[in-house]
Amino acid sequence: MKNTGSERKRRKAFIISKGVIGLIMSEKFIVGIIVSNHFGVLNRVAGLYAKRGYNIDSLAVGETEDPAVSRMTIVSTGDEYMRSQVLKQLAKLQDVKMVALLDNDTSVSIEHMLIKLKLDNEAGTAGRGKAAISDLINDYGGNVMDFSADFITAEISGSSEKIERFIEEAREIGILEVCRSGLISMVQGTDGILSKK
Repeated sequence: MKNTGSERKRRKAFIISKGVIGLIMSEKFIVGIIVSNHFGVLNRVAGLYAKRGYNIDSLAVGETEDPAVSRMTIVSTGDEYMRSQVLKQLAKLQDVKMVALLDNDTSVSIEHMLIKLKLDNEAGTAGRGKAAISDLINDYGGNVMDFSADFITAEISGSSEKIERFIEEAREIGILEVCRSGLISMVQGTDGILSKK
């Protein structure tokens, strides 16, 4: 029986190969892409994922030092087959100049987040005042970007795991709004650099 793209995406099904039954492993993977910087490119890249039933967990895109070129970082969840298909299909797109799988062990990755937290200035609500929230922000190496008597807005940068930990701690305080950049990533060292040059 042939697996569809949506079945591969779920990866909860068992496979049988030469009498061995095993669970297909799905894990997050990062794809770095150098593309032409003009209208429609992002739509074609995202459409490639959608057409095959693959979900994009996060997507970050921005202009490089050359205004004619943009760099995308896409995080998805899937197995080895999905990873290889994504790379092959992206490489076929006309506006894609380079595409590479960025390994977690050999890449530098970071995410940025802005988070607005509720300030509770009433008596008997210890741990929710401006000083306590500022201490939490400082513990995570963040910065206060904006504040009033009712809220405080912080910027936190780091790994996705660090961002998730901060969000979990902030839930007790009261989250008013969250804006995450999505992961950006590049290889360590100078081998395998993604660049138009």
